[in-house]
Amino acid sequence: YLENRGLKPKLGGKVWCFIGDGETDEPEVLGTINIASRENLDNLILVVNCNLQRLDGPVRGNGKIIQELEASFTGSGWNVIKVIWGGGWDKLLAQDRNGSLRRRMEECVDGDYQRYSVLPGDRQREHWVDGNPELEHMMESLTDEEVKQIKRGGQDAKKIFAAFHRAVNGDGKPTVILVKTVKGDGMIGAQGSNSVHQKKNFDANQREAIARNLGIPLDEEAIKQAQYFKPSETSPEIQYLKARRQELGGPLPERLSECEKIAPPPLTSFDSLTKSGGNRSQSTTMSLVRILSVLLRDKSLNKYIVPIVPDEARTFGLEALFKIAGIFSLQGQQYTPVDADTLVAYREAEDGQILQEGICETGALASFLAAGTAYSIHGLPMIPFYFFYSIFGFQRVGDMIWTCGDMMCRGFLIGGTAGRTTLNGEGIQHQDGHSQLIANTFPNLKSYDPAFAYELVVIVREGIRRMYELQENIFYYITAYNENYEMPSMPEKKDVQDGILAGAYHYQSTKSEKSSQVHLLGSGSIMQQVLAAKEKLEVMGLEVSVWSVTSYNELCREAEECDRYNRLHPFDTERVPYLLNLFAKTKGVYVAASDYMKALPNSIAPWMPKSFLILGTDGYGLSESRPDLREYFEISADYICHAALVGLFRNEELSATELKKKLKSLDVDADKVNPMNR
Repeated sequence: YLENRGLKPKLGGKVWCFIGDGETDEPEVLGTINIASRENLDNLILVVNCNLQRLDGPVRGNGKIIQELEASFTGSGWNVIKVIWGGGWDKLLAQDRNGSLRRRMEECVDGDYQRYSVLPGDRQREHWVDGNPELEHMMESLTDEEVKQIKRGGQDAKKIFAAFHRAVNGDGKPTVILVKTVKGDGMIGAQGSNSVHQKKNFDANQREAIARNLGIPLDEEAIKQAQYFKPSETSPEIQYLKARRQELGGPLPERLSECEKIAPPPLTSFDSLTKSGGNRSQSTTMSLVRILSVLLRDKSLNKYIVPIVPDEARTFGLEALFKIAGIFSLQGQQYTPVDADTLVAYREAEDGQILQEGICETGALASFLAAGTAYSIHGLPMIPFYFFYSIFGFQRVGDMIWTCGDMMCRGFLIGGTAGRTTLNGEGIQHQDGHSQLIANTFPNLKSYDPAFAYELVVIVREGIRRMYELQENIFYYITAYNENYEMPSMPEKKDVQDGILAGAYHYQSTKSEKSSQVHLLGSGSIMQQVLAAKEKLEVMGLEVSVWSVTSYNELCREAEECDRYNRLHPFDTERVPYLLNLFAKTKGVYVAASDYMKALPNSIAPWMPKSFLILGTDGYGLSESRPDLREYFEISADYICHAALVGLFRNEELSATELKKKLKSLDVDADKVNPMNR
């Protein structure tokens, strides 16, 4: 991808992946090998250590995992190299003119081979011969000790070298090397056993037996103390190791980052998003697509943008980018697409910019990880934007996202079609009300749930600044919705941008935040319900302030960081959490409404004023319309008003008579089933 787009010289090189045979049962392994052959990834070498064992027992006790894998990889178009037997078997196999030994080898299932690995030489001979005179005659040339010492191919350095040499010089296809080994080879008393993986230590006698078996030239006392053997400085082994380390840059591995620093475009580049353009409605998902379009036109960083989508580009409104940026394909486009005469034609190209991974979330996240670590591996500040159904991210492939964090990946994860009630009509499978909660468990992931286009602009610009100008090892998760509504201009208050990034800011008030009796906290698409509730409450004669919460997670983390500092530094001036300062001059009732579970806004409750009420979407989704879903989950404008009025009543700011009167105008079913219990 980088080479075809002219960002990296074509220097060759191989990518090596080492896994165990038991790990091939993971769907991500065999389920994705067709991609490698389809894309002609002849730079990929996969080494499978076939010791025939899982942690508890054999991988295929009644079968043969190597033959099974050989069939799978051959059928998927890979080069297959098998390293089955060590050099000690070559003489015997050369004598096997009638194929008797080979047939005997084929008859033995993997459970047999595991057992043979723990038997003494005479018992091994007995099982190999199995009453066959020809095999008995062939085995007579070996002593019992020699039979025991014959190795599997994976324990023969020359066989391994030959296989690696062939793989490195392969061309046109990816290569898999199936290497047969004995688990724990050399660990006398443990090798090949079902418990070998749990073997943590050896006693003095076991150490001595292992050292003698491996020919380690140490005296008895040194062996019992588990000392290392180090050859002399002039020995060929030490000379070889030092020469290799010198060639690799020194004795210790080092992560160097010599990547160009790039700054975000100026805020004025996004005027079409930060300044209201009339009554045209759009979703936050479409706002992000427009932000991406601006970045793709920016001369300083357009070549570094990597749009990624798993076969849902049209869902997110990204199809307009097909013609502009093209979809990366090593084969180019050898056909005329059915929509060739349209403005949004499906265009594939060898130098395409979009990574269109098909219906494969794991593959798309692998692309995100590769692009997001290119700053370190290739010295290129690639900026991946991965668009996906928000429920198909952390819930399906959270372990891959954890890997992104662990590997200090950079970029933007965009959870599109977000919200339990905003993605209407798609029920349990698609309606996400918890990804923001899961996101908070990833330490270096910044997560935001913005309501307006200008908030997205501020967050994306800051993300580019921190990740690619300051080069911080963080990445971003932004939830975006498919509900259209009018996007306002960015308020001209000085602290708005800082508030967006901190996680919350004052958006608007009936008069002022100081005089307001009710404070409504909204985020994402539910901000529209909050604004509707504000109007209803104002009609009732109440003063209301609206606060836009762009990130409960950022607010919670900052407050917890202050608490931690104050606990560890009891004699220093206490740090005050942002939330306490934000609401310091306010009073009244505070109601948070979210398209996510109540636990999300509840995360800031310890630092909120009293009378903090929370509405959220706990429970499974339903295939209903947005109004019905919001009523069902109790986050509609009427339920928000209801919560605010009850809060005022509890604070004795509203009498029982006044409360009953005001509640009559609201469509609230107080006796409905709790969505959590349905």
